[in-house]
Amino acid sequence: MDTWLTDLTSLTGTIAGELWGIPAIVLLVGTGLYLTLRLRFIQLRGFKHAIDLVRGKYDRPDDEGEVSHFQALSTALSATVGTGNIAGVATAITLGGPGAVFWMWITALVGMASKYTSCTLAVKFRIVHEDGSISGGPMYTLARALNLKWLGVLFALFTLIASFGIGNMVQANSVTDGLRYIFPQVDDYRLGIGVVMAILVGLVIIGGIRRIAKVASRIVPFMAIVYCGAALVVLILNASAVPEAFVTIINLALNPTAAGGAAVGAAIQYGVARGVFSNEAGLGSAPMAHAAAKTNEPVREGLVAMLGPFIDTIIICTMTALVIVIAGAWGEARPEAYSGAALSAYAFEQSLGQFGAWVVGFGLMFFAFSTIIAWSYYGDRSAEFLFGERAVLPYRMVYTVLVVVGAWVPLNLVWNIADITNILMAVPNLISLILLAGLVKRLSDDYFARPQTPVR
Repeated sequence: MDTWLTDLTSLTGTIAGELWGIPAIVLLVGTGLYLTLRLRFIQLRGFKHAIDLVRGKYDRPDDEGEVSHFQALSTALSATVGTGNIAGVATAITLGGPGAVFWMWITALVGMASKYTSCTLAVKFRIVHEDGSISGGPMYTLARALNLKWLGVLFALFTLIASFGIGNMVQANSVTDGLRYIFPQVDDYRLGIGVVMAILVGLVIIGGIRRIAKVASRIVPFMAIVYCGAALVVLILNASAVPEAFVTIINLALNPTAAGGAAVGAAIQYGVARGVFSNEAGLGSAPMAHAAAKTNEPVREGLVAMLGPFIDTIIICTMTALVIVIAGAWGEARPEAYSGAALSAYAFEQSLGQFGAWVVGFGLMFFAFSTIIAWSYYGDRSAEFLFGERAVLPYRMVYTVLVVVGAWVPLNLVWNIADITNILMAVPNLISLILLAGLVKRLSDDYFARPQTPVR
C-alpha cells in the first residue's frame, strides 16, 4: 500500500507539474491579456470607481443579494489571501529567482480583467431563490448563458474536489505549520488542534454565506493590516535597499545577460504559476462569492472583484517578496534548510527578530483559516448545483471532518490532486470568459455610458 501511495503521489506530482507549466501560462495569462485588450484596460479605467463601490458609496439595500460589496470582496479575498502570499512567494523566488516576482505582477494585472469578466457574468446569470439566497458562479454561467450544462457540471465537480484539497486539508495543515513556528512542540498535538479548528470552522460555515462573509470581513482586514504593517516596518528600517530590490526583481525578470536565458524562463514559469495560485484569477472560484453581492448591476460587482488580484498579489505578495530580497535570502545566500513559509519567516526574522517569525506564524494561521471558511462556500455551491439543496448540509459536515484529517496527515498527494483539479476547473471557466467577452463588453459600455449617482 505504501508503494502504491508513493507511486500515485509521484504520478500526480508529474501531471500537476506539467499542467502548471506552459499550458497554464497560455490559458490563464493569454485569456487575461485578451480580455484586457477587448475591454480596453478595464482594470485601469474602472479602478477608482471600484474603490468607491467597496466604500459603499453606491450600496442600495433594496437590491437583490445577500452581502455587501465589501463583504463579497472580503469573502473572495479570504480564499485567496493565504499560504500563497507567504509560502507561495518564497517558493517562486527559491525556484525562479527574484525575477519571478515581476511575472507574478503581470499575472495579477491581466488577471484583474479575467476576474472582472467572470464576476460580472456570475451576477448576470445567478439564480435568486424564493428565500433570497443566491446561487451563482461559472457553472450557472455555462448552463444559462451558453446552454453548456455538461461543462458546468465538470466545473462544479472539479471545484468540489478542489475544495476538499486546496481549500481545506492543505490549509488546515498550514495552520499547524504556522503554529509550529511559534510553538515547536505543536507537532505532538496536531490531532487536538485539528479538532478545535474543525469546531471553529463548523460554527462559521453552518450559517452559510452571510456568516462566512461577516467573519471574513473582520478577519481579512485585520490579518492584512498586521502582516503588511510588519512588512512595512521591515521596509522602512531598510528604506535605502528598497529601490535596489525593485531593480533586482525587474533586471532578473527581463535581462537574460544578468539572469541567464534558462533563469528567465524559470522566472516566468514559477512567477505565473505562483501568481495564479495566490490570486486565483481565471480559476472561477471567486465568482461564486461575488454572485451573492447586493446589486442589480453586474458590472459593479465585476469592478469590485477585480480589486482582489491587486490587493492579493500587487500589494501583499510584493511586500513579502521585498522582505525576502532585502534580507538576501535567495540564490546562494539562501540558507539551504529554508524554503516556502520557513524562508519568509527567516527573512522577517532578520529585521524584526523573533517577533518577525511570530508575524509569519500567526499570519499563516489566520490566512489559512480564512481560506478554509471561504472555500467551504465554493464547495457547497458546487454540491448544490450537482445534487440539489439536500446535499449542502452533508457536504458541510464532511468538509468540517476533513479539517481534522488535514491538520493530522502528510499532504503531498492532496496537494498534487488539488493542483490538478484547480487547473481543470479553470478550463471550463476560461471557455465561458472567451465566448462571452462580447456580452461583457456591451454590459460595460452600457454601464459607463449611464451617469452613476452615489447613494451617499
